[in-house]
Amino acid sequence: MQSASMFYESIEVALQTGPDIRDITPDLDQLIRKSQIEMGSLCATMVGSTGSITTIEYEPGVVEDLKKAINRLAPPGLEYEHEKAWHDGNGHSHVQAALLGPSIALPIRNRQLRLGTWQQVVAINHDNGPRTRTVEVSIIGTKQD
Repeated sequence: MQSASMFYESIEVALQTGPDIRDITPDLDQLIRKSQIEMGSLCATMVGSTGSITTIEYEPGVVEDLKKAINRLAPPGLEYEHEKAWHDGNGHSHVQAALLGPSIALPIRNRQLRLGTWQQVVAINHDNGPRTRTVEVSIIGTKQD
């Protein structure tokens, strides 16, 4: 019987003023190789309340479509209660990030993320300035005997 192994590491993602979207799939693939976990799950969580993680087909058209959709959901320039309290101009950033969510759980099969052919994992900065974001990654599963 195989026992479960756990692996934890962080990655840093430099992002421009939001919404800015970056493919982090290669970074996650590298951590899976480093973990040596063959079958299991990967959980990635964006640290901070104005960033999110999701999956898309990472190609220029979809990236632009997602940026436009994010801004339609919670447009910059509206009156947000957050701005009344903090006057920092990023009320929309918090709402956008909350709508997409800070984390994702994905299956690992045969030391690879189990993603669709045109599916990549992306980190998104929603804030009104560039940010270097930390993504905490936990990998749990079994190693080959």
